[in-house]
Amino acid sequence: MEKLQYPIGRFTQAGYTDDEINAWIMEIEEIPGQLKEAVGELSDEQLDTPYRPGGWTVRQTVHHIADSHMNSYIRFKLALTEDAPRIKPYEEAKWAELSDSELPVDVSLALLESLHSRWTALLWSLREADLEKTFRHPADGEVSLGIAIGLYSWHGRHHIAQITSLKERENWQKSSDI
Repeated sequence: MEKLQYPIGRFTQAGYTDDEINAWIMEIEEIPGQLKEAVGELSDEQLDTPYRPGGWTVRQTVHHIADSHMNSYIRFKLALTEDAPRIKPYEEAKWAELSDSELPVDVSLALLESLHSRWTALLWSLREADLEKTFRHPADGEVSLGIAIGLYSWHGRHHIAQITSLKERENWQKSSDI
């Protein structure tokens, strides 16, 4: 079950290098396109399939990525403009049950494309001192922006891997491959 939930493993990162920051920002830039590719030709039935027993559906996962990355973008802006702000967590599982998580995935795919354009423009502009700025998460404590970049690079890849792993297990192919 751990491999189904965490197909690329859990996020673990204590520090970072300039090269890692650059690689992570490039990965964040690529998330909208990779996610669109992962879900692009799935039917509604496939989108409404949980990626693992007891897990979210593919549709809920796509909408969750948008919810999470919107929150992250705001957290970055808060950390850049305030002194170690205390951020408010949100109830991810409850958000995934709200009616907007039933919308077509194209809604969140378009949102992510625009959001990531702004977010990565901000990320590329960060100086070394900015990477050390922090926000305070009630459960996770103080988080530096440098580590948060790595976390959100992992987060997008993690959820895309959940979707692509499901597609492989179910032998879902693109209609052009059939």
